[in-house]
Amino acid sequence: MWTRRGLLRTSARLVPALAGGALVAAVGGRAAAASRLDELVASAPRARWWTSVAQAGASCAACHADADVLKRREPHRHTAGLVRCGLCARSCTILPGQAGACRARFNAAGELRSLVYGRPLAIHRDPIEKKPFFHFLPGAEAFSIGTAGCPLRCRFCQNWQISQARPEDEEVPRRSPGDLVAAAAGARDPVIAFTYNEPTVQAEFLIDVARAARVQGIRSVIVSCGYASEAPLAEMCQALAAVKIDLKGFSPAFYREACGAELSAVLRSIKQVARSGVHLELVNLVVPTLNDSRPMLEGLARWVVGEVGPDVPVHFTRFHPDYLLQNLPPTPVSTLERAREIAMAAGIRFAYVGNVPGHPGNHTYCPKCGKVVIARSNFFVTSIELQAGRCRFCQHPIPGVWS
Repeated sequence: MWTRRGLLRTSARLVPALAGGALVAAVGGRAAAASRLDELVASAPRARWWTSVAQAGASCAACHADADVLKRREPHRHTAGLVRCGLCARSCTILPGQAGACRARFNAAGELRSLVYGRPLAIHRDPIEKKPFFHFLPGAEAFSIGTAGCPLRCRFCQNWQISQARPEDEEVPRRSPGDLVAAAAGARDPVIAFTYNEPTVQAEFLIDVARAARVQGIRSVIVSCGYASEAPLAEMCQALAAVKIDLKGFSPAFYREACGAELSAVLRSIKQVARSGVHLELVNLVVPTLNDSRPMLEGLARWVVGEVGPDVPVHFTRFHPDYLLQNLPPTPVSTLERAREIAMAAGIRFAYVGNVPGHPGNHTYCPKCGKVVIARSNFFVTSIELQAGRCRFCQHPIPGVWS
C-alpha cells in the first residue's frame, strides 16, 4: 500500500525540470513512462463532463461563448478528434494524444479518459484535524487518498511531489471503489478523505467511492482548491459529507501569478458548496509578501461573512518554504495572529491559526461565553465540551457535524 511517506521517498528520485510550468518527472526514464502511459490509456475508463464536435452536434455554444464565433456563416474547421473538458474552470481543449492541464485526463482518439481512476499514489491514515476540519467529527481518523494531478500551478504547493506528478510517472495497482471502502472499514475509519492533490481530477472515482462508503456508514470529504465546474461539483456535493476549500488569497492578480488560476472560479465554487448544505470549511495559506497584506485579508474576511456567512470556519495556515518558493521565510506567527484578529473583527466566529502546534488559535471557542469547547494539541483533540452540539457551559449552539 502506498503511503504518503513512501511516495515522498520515491519523489526524491524524480528529476524535476520546468518546461512550460509543468513538472516533468523522469522515473525509470522517458521510455518507461511512455510505455506506462500507453498501458494507462488503453485501460483507462471513459471520463465524464466533456464534449466534442460529434457530441455537441450543431450546438457551437456547447464550447464557444464568443458571440463572434457563433455568428460565423462558414462553419469553423476543428481538428479531428478535438475534445473540450468540462470538469474544471480551465475548460481545456485537448488534442488527440494529449492530456489536459491537470495531466489526469487524456484524449484517446477523440474520447476523453481518466488516467487516475482507481490509481491512488498515496494512501494514509490522518487525524481529520490535519486536513484541516475542526467542525467535522473531531478526533476522527480519516482514511486518506491522493492521486497524481492538479489543474493549478501554485508556486507554494506543499504537496507538489503528488499534485504536479503525471499519472504515468509511477506504476501503481488499480483499485476498485470496493477495495478502498473495505480498507477504510477494516481500519474502522469513519471518514474517507480525498486529499494531497486536487481531488476533483478523480471525480468519477471519488463519487463512486463516496456512494459505496455511504452504504457502509462511512462519510467522505474532500480537500480541494475549489476549481471544479458547476455540474461535477453539484454531483460531488450530493455524495460528500464535507468540503474544505483553499481560498489562497483575495486578489485576482495573486491567483493568476502565484497559482495560474482565476479567483472568480474559486469564489463561485465556495458559494455553491455553501448553498448545497454540505459542511464547508476554508483555509487560507498565508504566504509572506504574497497574500498577507491587510487589505487582502480584510477583503477575504468581508467576502466570507457577506457571501457564505460568519459560521464557516476559516483557517489561517502557516506557510513553510517549499517547491518554487524556497526563498521565502516561514510565515511569522504574528502574521497569522493578525489575520485571525482581522477575521474575527469582520464577524467570522470561528477563525483559527493553523500549522502552529500548541497555539491558542488551534482551539474552538464558544462565540457567546468565550470558553474553550474543543481543545487541540498538534493535530489531536484533547477535550470536547459539547453537549448535543451546544456549548456545555452556556448552551449556545456551535455549528458543525459532531456525531
